[in-house]
Amino acid sequence: MEIDTGNTAWLLVSTALVLLMTPGLALFYGGLNRSKGVLNMMMMSFSSIGLVSILWLFYGFTVAFGEGGRFWGDLGQYLGTKTFVGENDLWGETGIPIYVFIAFQMMFAIITVALISGALSDRVKFAGWLLFAFGWATLVYFPVAHMVWGGGLIGGDIGALDFAGGTAVHINAGAAALALVLVLGKRVGWPRESMKPHNVPMVALGAGLLWFGWFGFNAGSELTADGVTALAFINTQVATAAALLGWIVVEWLRDGKPTLVGASSGAVAGLVAITPACAFVTPAAAVLLGVVAGAVCAIAVGLKYRLGYDDSLDVVGVHFVGGWIGCLWIGLFGTASVSSLVETDGLLVGGDATLLGKQALSALIVTVYSFVVAYALGFVIDKTIGFRVSAEAEVDGIDIAEHAESGYDLSPATGSSGGAFAMAGIGAGKPAAEPAAESDESVPVSEKVAG
Repeated sequence: MEIDTGNTAWLLVSTALVLLMTPGLALFYGGLNRSKGVLNMMMMSFSSIGLVSILWLFYGFTVAFGEGGRFWGDLGQYLGTKTFVGENDLWGETGIPIYVFIAFQMMFAIITVALISGALSDRVKFAGWLLFAFGWATLVYFPVAHMVWGGGLIGGDIGALDFAGGTAVHINAGAAALALVLVLGKRVGWPRESMKPHNVPMVALGAGLLWFGWFGFNAGSELTADGVTALAFINTQVATAAALLGWIVVEWLRDGKPTLVGASSGAVAGLVAITPACAFVTPAAAVLLGVVAGAVCAIAVGLKYRLGYDDSLDVVGVHFVGGWIGCLWIGLFGTASVSSLVETDGLLVGGDATLLGKQALSALIVTVYSFVVAYALGFVIDKTIGFRVSAEAEVDGIDIAEHAESGYDLSPATGSSGGAFAMAGIGAGKPAAEPAAESDESVPVSEKVAG
């Protein structure tokens, strides 16, 4: 079989799109975080790119996609010390070189690890994070990817469906995030102190990059350019749009005002929920999924205040809950009319509960496995090298304590008297003469400040 240049070009573009999602995630998480921890938050995403890329090349891919048993692929089949540049080194019947597929799936492994970091902001030692990322990727993500996509327990034996990562990525990362939150405990001052996002435009920019890259994530998972690719593409768009609306409607009704942070978070919730289902449901069902996911996740992010777990940037409320919704949606609305992989139609489209049961079982298996291993890893790291920074470092700012730098240098510039603020006319020195204040009655109402 010869290389299919069209399919190969499409997957190369999709690979680049999925890589872009991790810097997008760094911006999204960084903006949601407090200013004194923005760099540490972004470093956890960027370090995932570095670490997981190497792990995936040398043994992660062969564990996930090598032929083998229910939990673990053949370690020798695609070991990183081998080369795959021959004419016949193609992935299945797609006509795509093996290295392109390795690179595409590498980007999934990277962002799955990075997703976890959002729950841990402001309180994790960077060395502890790297050690956890290494252990979790090796013991959880790689085997789960094999179980879901590599012919293992979930995709092969159970027959559950996950087109692009509802269980393997989002439920997996969300369960691990919840486990680490319980190991680490709450941030100093939470929930008593306000810990609002420090840069809302950065949040929106990150969400936009995630939305853009997610077309490669979902539509690219078909590998080839065909009708299923088109379905996954349109479903990704309309589900995300509907989730954005669903989230801000809940905000509007609950809080009286819709917010840009809410719109951005709603878009991400929709992207998460449609990920497993994008090739298995109709566009109308995708819209309904988006509305439900946006509304439910908007409510779910408030559970941490009632239950007392400090999921800093709502990884559990968005990725774990959204992943479960999308996974179960296949069992409700999955239909053979759009995908031959759906052997039994969903419960609400003329089928029975068979597929729904398979979907629920797969999500439960990943939830339990990821939670248990993540908790064990976090506990061991905490009791050995220490996982959490000191309270002093947390209060003063983890960026300085862990990285010796800060995201915003507001110190005076050399030779000036007021630094960046003075240059902007804020807090500048006294003017030479101040005009006499006018009486309140003489100032037009439109020119008054704060009443």
